[in-house]
Amino acid sequence: MPPSPAHDLCRQLVRHQLVPQSLVDQCQSELGNRGQDVEAVISWFESKGALTSLQSQKIRKGEVQDLVLGPFRLLYQNASGSFARVYRACDTRTGKMVGLKVLRQRYTSDREAVTEFRREAELGRTLRHQNIVPIYDVAEDHGTHYIAMEFVEGGNLRDFIQIRKKLSPLDAVKCVLDIAEGLEYALTKGATHRDLKMTNVLMSSTGVAKLADFGLASISSDGGETESAARALEYAALEKNTGAPRDDPRSDLYFLGTIFYELLTGSPPLARTRDRNERSQFSRYMNILPVRQVDPTLPRAVAGIVDRMMQLNPHLRYQSPTEAIRDLRQALVELGPGTGPGTEPALGDSAPAQTVPGVPLRTVMCLDDRPKQQDLLREYFAKHGYRVLVLSDLQRGLARLHNQPPDCLVIMGDAFGEEALRGYTEAAATAEARQVGVVLVLPVELADRKSQLPQTDHAKVVPMPATLRDLRTAVATIID
Repeated sequence: MPPSPAHDLCRQLVRHQLVPQSLVDQCQSELGNRGQDVEAVISWFESKGALTSLQSQKIRKGEVQDLVLGPFRLLYQNASGSFARVYRACDTRTGKMVGLKVLRQRYTSDREAVTEFRREAELGRTLRHQNIVPIYDVAEDHGTHYIAMEFVEGGNLRDFIQIRKKLSPLDAVKCVLDIAEGLEYALTKGATHRDLKMTNVLMSSTGVAKLADFGLASISSDGGETESAARALEYAALEKNTGAPRDDPRSDLYFLGTIFYELLTGSPPLARTRDRNERSQFSRYMNILPVRQVDPTLPRAVAGIVDRMMQLNPHLRYQSPTEAIRDLRQALVELGPGTGPGTEPALGDSAPAQTVPGVPLRTVMCLDDRPKQQDLLREYFAKHGYRVLVLSDLQRGLARLHNQPPDCLVIMGDAFGEEALRGYTEAAATAEARQVGVVLVLPVELADRKSQLPQTDHAKVVPMPATLRDLRTAVATIID
């Protein structure tokens, strides 16, 4: 008797390292005769958290092979554009999470686009700096071209500002300083960015701003309606109408100024538009309100940096990132001490909370299987007056909630993916019954699931990008 479709599917899943053989054996044992039904098998794996929503969708379409590119197993789609898609993926050799930028199929037959994609990726591989997202590899698998890079947990600046609305001058300066230092380093390697925008700056969970997509704007500037093509037009319009040479490094500083402006005010100085004619109009640059007219409370030193970055005359602009860095560092001195977005302490934090003699500490139990994140959470909550427990196993943490409940359980969704959603839903019911708290930190790629999750006085969802202070506020709202 030939093997059933369900049996063939299980063999494919094991071969592509999507599920282990031991889990297939458990599935067949538990399902019995229903183990011959493809949908029953897929649903069983979903219930165990073995497949993500992306994987399930692909499998149901018969596209199992598309879930693996080289050594990388696709987990979630993080972003999508007309030129490429970006996925969160796992390196099957090491278990490490990576970001995977995959060229869309309609470009694979365009030899020039493929050559440029690979050339710019190879350039990115030479850049190694804490404020630049490192590229690990550029490769092709059965006609699909991809770039493997660091997976930055957090989100891009546009996501960040949509949640926080705007940053304090101190935090905005710190973020822009990170970007400027990345540009300064790249320039020593002969590289300019040419696509500076909010979505190309990623904010890590530890508060470090990192530049992504060096040089990739030129690939998609063929008239296609991509964001990178839009910014390529804007760079060209700026340079053509100000007498600047093509690929002028000072153009990056102008668009860094537009990012700075938006971080401080919450509004972009150049209105976003998909209309090619509008993007090419130099009048857009002539009609920008000075940043202190938008917010008169901004410190003059900070506004002065924005104004100089955005000078239309390139000779009046900062002539290099190094010049801008000098003024940004001076602004930090004038604004006072502190730390950047999402770092220790987080935005707006100051001194650690003081404990009261005789009053027992509240207990926070954090579930995260990443050692660096565990240390960060342990140190942060302890510094703010909590007793901290950290576990790597989600199921063990849920069991502890039943038997020895903490005052609040924190589930880091980035660590557990879709399994975290099921765990949170279970924990929310338990928390209500036991009168304790549970907080889920929801990763960006699962943001569309927030409306499906229960939220009560005892259960809260904190969507990424978020700071540690946001997380502590959610915990305090429940238990303090």
